[in-house]
Amino acid sequence: MAHGTAHPRRANTRPLTAHTPTVAIRTASGQHRRGARGRLRQPTPPSAGPGPGLTPVVAPDRSCDAEDMNGHRPGSRRLLTRAVPAAAGAVYGAVVRPRLLTWGATPEEAARAYPGDDLVPDAHASSTMATTLPAPPAEVWPWLAQMGCDRGGWYSWDRLDNGGRPSAERIVPEWQHLEVGQRLASVPSGHAWFTVAVLAPESTLVLRAQLELPSGRPFDARYEPLPRAYVDAVWGFHLRPVPGDRTRVVVRTRGRGRPRALMRIMDVLYNEPAHLIMQTRQFRNLRDRVGGMI
Repeated sequence: MAHGTAHPRRANTRPLTAHTPTVAIRTASGQHRRGARGRLRQPTPPSAGPGPGLTPVVAPDRSCDAEDMNGHRPGSRRLLTRAVPAAAGAVYGAVVRPRLLTWGATPEEAARAYPGDDLVPDAHASSTMATTLPAPPAEVWPWLAQMGCDRGGWYSWDRLDNGGRPSAERIVPEWQHLEVGQRLASVPSGHAWFTVAVLAPESTLVLRAQLELPSGRPFDARYEPLPRAYVDAVWGFHLRPVPGDRTRVVVRTRGRGRPRALMRIMDVLYNEPAHLIMQTRQFRNLRDRVGGMI
């Protein structure tokens, strides 16, 4: 071999292997497992399933058994939060609401039919409340005859139903005339009203309101079709003499409307409690007026 000639490099006979990141795997015994030639063995893909010695340990799910600091289980708390409103609703529907709708009335008074009931035959809301006033019907009637925002007021909470103007504290002759079909303003502006539907002096006064919703525009179902959303209600005062020169006053309300589901919700949540508050206040103020306590 001539001097200066480069010797050929000896070929590397070791097989080439791809470089892979160093990954350590813990076996069930906690030891690192290594493969051939000291390399760390790649973990078995999840799709291949665990191999011998690599069985995963899954912690048991104790979420249903966990307790908070007060010793209450979350599942029990959720059950309690659902049960309490349901129980309260059941008590209100079975005990409180029937008494609210028949305040002061006897079972016989609440069960009987009254003039004007037939004006709303398919009513989905009805109430019957009653009181005894210390005067005969002839002395009670003039106070009812002059009701209306544009007349003697409603003898209830004046700030709520009479624009803050005090209801009359005396009989006004100019307001004593009533006739069927007459309008009695239900709001101070006069844009809505009750219509006298049934009239029998010293015995029966039934007022009717038919309002389109949500505008509050009055309508008359006798001459125009029912609006898509409306309320149709009667408010009746029924008088009868009782011993001792007194008057038994029974107030019957009946109402219907649509959408029916919405009206039912509004009746339970708002209309029925509001009517109780306003009607009992009217009873009290009428008692003071007919009894000469004002």
